[in-house]
Amino acid sequence: MNVLDTIRKYISDINVALGRLPIDKIAEVVDLLEKARLEGNKVFIFGNGGSAATASHFASDLSKGAISEGKPRIKAFALTDNIPLLTAWANDTSYENVFAEQVENCVDPGDIVIGISGSGSSPNVLKGVKVAKNKGANTIGFIGFDGGKLKSLVDIAIIVPSHNMEQVEDIHLLLEHVITTCLREAL
Repeated sequence: MNVLDTIRKYISDINVALGRLPIDKIAEVVDLLEKARLEGNKVFIFGNGGSAATASHFASDLSKGAISEGKPRIKAFALTDNIPLLTAWANDTSYENVFAEQVENCVDPGDIVIGISGSGSSPNVLKGVKVAKNKGANTIGFIGFDGGKLKSLVDIAIIVPSHNMEQVEDIHLLLEHVITTCLREAL
């Protein structure tokens, strides 16, 4: 396959996956985040690799990009952003605990925890979400592939119907932008 064919196929595959997104579930996430905004609950987001970058980006966009005149601001935090704390937990216990231990410290009942995992099988994301559920948080998963174990663990699972990690990560970023835009403009 030549470069032009590869580009066309990548874009075509993205379009197919976009057309199969669960729009109703995306709207549920918007509604849950709006409720958190109005009730003063916090939002915590985490993932690994490209999903960690999306978590940081999403927390930034919720904290700034979702500002809507006359409404409280959203209190959003990426648990991927405190490198000293993340590496301390990884070094002193195991990498599997890096999000769970932060969730244990920070999450209160009614808060929202968003786990991002392309495969839906990242042990540290699964463990962080389990701790969040035990603490009474609302849980959301941004997932790809077949949803892995994360799909049945979270309250709301948004599964990107693709087995291409780059495309899953592309669409996760698009989802956070759509959600932020809705929180700023549509509500």
